[in-house]
Amino acid sequence: MASAGISLEEWKPKTWIGRLVKEGKITSIDQIFELNLPIREVEIVDALLPNLEHEVVNINLVQRQTDAGEVSQFQVVVVVGNRDGYVGVGVGKAKQVRQAIEKAIVDAKLNIVPVRRGCGSWECSCNEPHSVPFKVEGKCGSVRVLLIPAPKGVGLVAGDAAKVVLRLAGIRDVWTRTKGETRTTINFVKAVYDALRKTYAFKTPDMW
Repeated sequence: MASAGISLEEWKPKTWIGRLVKEGKITSIDQIFELNLPIREVEIVDALLPNLEHEVVNINLVQRQTDAGEVSQFQVVVVVGNRDGYVGVGVGKAKQVRQAIEKAIVDAKLNIVPVRRGCGSWECSCNEPHSVPFKVEGKCGSVRVLLIPAPKGVGLVAGDAAKVVLRLAGIRDVWTRTKGETRTTINFVKAVYDALRKTYAFKTPDMW
C-alpha cells in the first residue's frame, strides 16, 4: 500500500523513474542507486521495498512566532528500514502527532539509502554481513559518530536512538564512538544515518 491511502494500482507516476517502476521496467531499488537517480515519489519505495518497518525515535513540541501569535507543532523523527541493507531517516511537523508521524515516514522513505555491510573486524573475519565493513564517520550539527566493526556477539554498543537506526539497517554488531551533543536526538540519529550512507564511499575517510 502506498502513502496517503493511495494503492499502487491507483498511483499515477509524476516522474520518469516512477513511470519505469509502474511499468515494471525497474524491478529493484538497486537499479536506481546504481544509476545514482533521485527518488522523488514515495510510491517508488513502497513498490520496490514493500517490507519496510518504521520506528518513532523522538517527538518534540516546537513553537514558532507568526503574525497571528505563537503556533505550536509536533516534530517527529522516524527511522525506516528493512533490516537488510536499507535505511532512511525523516522528520515531520504537524499540529497532530499522527499527521507528523505520517509526514516523517514519507520523508524517511524519500531519504532511503543502501548500507554496505560486512565483517571488518580482525577479531572475527567470518565474512558475513553482520557489521560495518570498515570504520566510518558521520556528522550532523555538533555530533560526530564513528562506527567501528565488531565481532559477532558484541551486539550494538551504541545509544538507544542509534540502535534503532543500526538495527533497521541490518547491522547486528558494532562499536561506536561519539562526540558532541548526542542528547539532541535528531542530530544523533542523522549522524548515524550519515555514517551508514558513507559505507558506499570508495575511499575510507580519515578517522579520529
